[in-house]
Amino acid sequence: MKKLQLICIFLLTVFGANAQFTQFGKIEYERKVNIKRQLNDLDDEQKQWIEKFKAQIPDFNTSYFDLYFNTSKSLYKPGKEVEGGTKLWFAQSPANDNVVLTDFGTEKVKANKTVFEQKFLVEDSMRKIEWKISDEIRTIANYKCRKAVGKIFDSVYVVAFYTEDIMVSGGPEMFGGLPGMILQLAIPRMHTTWVAQKIDMVKPKDTDFTTSDKGKKTTQKELYETLKTSFKDWGKYADKNLWWTLI
Repeated sequence: MKKLQLICIFLLTVFGANAQFTQFGKIEYERKVNIKRQLNDLDDEQKQWIEKFKAQIPDFNTSYFDLYFNTSKSLYKPGKEVEGGTKLWFAQSPANDNVVLTDFGTEKVKANKTVFEQKFLVEDSMRKIEWKISDEIRTIANYKCRKAVGKIFDSVYVVAFYTEDIMVSGGPEMFGGLPGMILQLAIPRMHTTWVAQKIDMVKPKDTDFTTSDKGKKTTQKELYETLKTSFKDWGKYADKNLWWTLI
């Protein structure tokens, strides 16, 4: 990661002020969770119970998150609220309160997470993903983006589209490690996508990078061990609950 940051700084120095690179700003991501597909992952007994509510369940649960960034750090947090939506507890979108502060210089993350109304303060190293970059290109929020595929939790594939025009190796939640900013992220097994809707070239204030110190201090590994037992009776949905907690 440090080598990647040095390369970015070198390129900015070489090309100077005339280079069309974005070094700071605010990104609004739209996150969509396919609820109907999530429910298909439940056990048969759970499906039968939920069947009577099926007509009230929308296809997607949509939420918004903001990412403030510069070349040294980023902060991902909940964005604007969405009116309406389902009130059924089992169809609520998970991880809606996550706040993630990433320090690119120290390669550390600090995250506020709420699980079953218990608050956790996760302090850990940045996630390491072995990305495989392809030649596929698409335009997202008016930025040219390249496709990359990686894996988390040993077997969960992640598809990202990143832009080299934003020379910050970040993205939503704890994702990053590419030669530019991730503007679209998909985790098929979690039936979830994050897509950048707009990017504002505003310089973040110091107050935009503040997080809470409240919550039980833990690491990603410790949090996994703590919650693994809690989810053991959730059947086939147990793994997905852990994934949502640890993304």
